[in-house]
Amino acid sequence: MAVTLEKDLICKDFLSKQPKKLLIGGKWVDAESGKTFETRNPATDEVLVKVAEGGKADIDKAVKAARKAFEEGPWRKMSAAERARLLFKLADLLEKNAEEFAQLETLDNGKPIKESRYVDLPQAIETFRYYAGWVTKLEGETLNVNSNFFNYTLREPVGVVGQIIPWNFPLLMAAWKLGPALACGNTLILKPAEQTPLTAIRLGELICEAGFPEGVVNIVTGFGPDSAGQALAEHMDVDKIAFTGEDKTGRKIVEYSGGNLKRVSLELGGKAPNIVFADADMDAAVKGAIMGIFFNQGQVCCAGSRLFLEKGIHDEFLTKLEERAKGLRQGPGLDEKTQIGPQVSKEQQERILNYVNIAKGEGAHLVCGGESPTGDLAKGYFVKPTIFKGVKNEMRIAQEEVFGPLLSVIPFTSMEEVAEQANKVNFGLSGAVWTNNIKKAHKFASHIKAGTIWVNCFNAFDPAVPFGGYKMSGYGRELGKHSIELYTQIKSVWVNLAD
Repeated sequence: MAVTLEKDLICKDFLSKQPKKLLIGGKWVDAESGKTFETRNPATDEVLVKVAEGGKADIDKAVKAARKAFEEGPWRKMSAAERARLLFKLADLLEKNAEEFAQLETLDNGKPIKESRYVDLPQAIETFRYYAGWVTKLEGETLNVNSNFFNYTLREPVGVVGQIIPWNFPLLMAAWKLGPALACGNTLILKPAEQTPLTAIRLGELICEAGFPEGVVNIVTGFGPDSAGQALAEHMDVDKIAFTGEDKTGRKIVEYSGGNLKRVSLELGGKAPNIVFADADMDAAVKGAIMGIFFNQGQVCCAGSRLFLEKGIHDEFLTKLEERAKGLRQGPGLDEKTQIGPQVSKEQQERILNYVNIAKGEGAHLVCGGESPTGDLAKGYFVKPTIFKGVKNEMRIAQEEVFGPLLSVIPFTSMEEVAEQANKVNFGLSGAVWTNNIKKAHKFASHIKAGTIWVNCFNAFDPAVPFGGYKMSGYGRELGKHSIELYTQIKSVWVNLAD
């Protein structure tokens, strides 16, 4: 292993200070209950640190701190240029400490260090810088109305925002949420996933170092149902909830939020169709299919988990795909040579292996994988890269989000057939098409019911480009100018000019 926990980790000083506390009102405090929970290294099942287990009482304190900062504190009175400067400073601090954050992300989540270092960190940094640029660009408008009136609009912050983020991209999802909310002048409570709280806590330290006023950003670690997450969604003094996670939890968030009809935005699951036509560049499409399903161990909401292959290339493509999948180097995320790491938790590992049994029971044919490795990796939460062929679109592995390195390969014969099958699923987050026919590419981009369509590529992202889903993949758009709508509200002002 190129990096070892004992002597080389930059983040060892952060890990040595425990238990980790809650950030409320600018202070690091213990949970009211005094409870803590463990966060583990999924590559070894070893405990990394203990973390404060926030609950309803802690959420209430955090909401009060956020409300005070919004209504009374300097945040709302601060100039746009000054708020922008703070966001730029946070991005600079994150860049300065990028390697430490990459190591923490890999230790806590399991993903390969190269993904943390070269994907998650750069995108998180750029997201903060992108929204720092937006702070001074927010504006209202004047409208031509009856000549006896002067009318203009104000774009104002929503207020106190609750943000619940998932465990698959902990730091990046925090940036997606924090960036626009802070740019628009809101105050917030961030609830990271209990499986991966470390980079959110370390980010809280940078937020304090950058000089954000007390109470503007509060971070409460803990669990979801009947705990911190539910308390945040239910809280009557929270003006908006932003949630990223699975669809079942999304429904609960909507239910919990009904008490005061708070605004809700949801980025939920997916079951992306990855469609390869016979006229596509096969080698590029094989590489894209590998990236589409095995990146981040398949723990990606927009993963290309349904691979539709035109029959004329099906066998050749599958042979190349199997060869590449079997050649992926699996191991601990801190190993520089690792290409696919462990799943985030024992629970997630068992969930994926259960779907392997379901697929076999439904008649799908296992091509490779479908089990956990033995030997040195047996203690970790690993699942070998798994491919099933002979999958029918109505099978559970083709309809339900597995959220792991499990690929369903489905043959097709015509454009009409594959278009129908691609859309015949409850989700609509993303999709991809591989073809050298530009007309076919544009036609499919318009036919696939999903929020993001990739043509001859997969997993391309930029902070300026909106991301979100159709159907059960949620509503609202993150990133780009569209996320500004999530965190602002419009006020119309009428001025009587009549004599």
